[in-house]
Amino acid sequence: MKKLLASTFIALGAYALANSAQAADSCGKVSIAEMNWASASVAAYVDKAILESGYGCDINIVSGDTMPTFASMNEKGEPDIAPELWVNAVRTPLDEAIKDDRLVQASKILSDGGVEGWWVPKFITDEHPDIKTVQDALEHPDLFPAPEDPSKGAVYNCPSGWNCQISTANLYKALGAQDKGFTLVDTGSAAGLDGSIANAFEKKTGWFGYYWAPTSILGKYDMVRLSFGVPNDKAEWDKCTAVPDCPEPKVNSYPTSDVFTVVTKKFSEENSIAMGYLEKRAWDNQTVGKVLAWMDENQATGEDAAVYFLQNYEDMWTKWVSPEVAEKVKADL
Repeated sequence: MKKLLASTFIALGAYALANSAQAADSCGKVSIAEMNWASASVAAYVDKAILESGYGCDINIVSGDTMPTFASMNEKGEPDIAPELWVNAVRTPLDEAIKDDRLVQASKILSDGGVEGWWVPKFITDEHPDIKTVQDALEHPDLFPAPEDPSKGAVYNCPSGWNCQISTANLYKALGAQDKGFTLVDTGSAAGLDGSIANAFEKKTGWFGYYWAPTSILGKYDMVRLSFGVPNDKAEWDKCTAVPDCPEPKVNSYPTSDVFTVVTKKFSEENSIAMGYLEKRAWDNQTVGKVLAWMDENQATGEDAAVYFLQNYEDMWTKWVSPEVAEKVKADL
């Protein structure tokens, strides 16, 4: 009888351990925020494909944006994953949420961060290798003719109504660009700004001004971001560079934006294997830009672009997962 009881307890113990291991490996239902910009949409669907095919998760994609998604995750614990959260906008409350065990910061999904700056076409720097900084470019107004008055140089501004319009105008003033023969050009919108770059490349004409990454334009056109010759001074940025009509702006560099994947604490504890993937998953702006350029040229959705990425960048994403998981994802593609 004792032997029988012992055998029963051993069997029950083994069964419990097996079920425990299976539960730990099981992903279950997972909600992913699809933010309302292109790179974040692609990231959401890359995660959906890998987590569904590779880890057996039941994925629900939900619409999101930086502030409402963060607030919902912080206060309600949903959605489970924000693949591309630009955390500079929520840095202080995010730090508090991490400290209080509500949220967890996983990978730095944009390995080189979200970047802003003043750019020129690479064909300009190839022909004029002395142009390495913004100040260098300002010595050559003839290379960057203004659309309304080619006798002047042009600095193209950030789209109207965006915060970067303020900082660009202040930097234009700080650099004395007007005195160097430049005018600040307002294209009116992101589409207008993109069109000015496309037109410059089509005509092989110099272009100089504000842009940011990752974007489809920088994936399609080979551009060079110029140095301002100084590091970012955050105190000066907050006090003046980003303040409308600052009377005496100083030369400053745009800050790099930290862009992380953020998950709820509950998800991180219940999906340790999937967390292993999310802690490794990261891509650079050049790769994202190329995928976004394909997406734009083909009028594709974020889901289409995710499939394109998985089919064409195996060398990158297969390093984020085990060989077994990679084979499952490839089979479903």
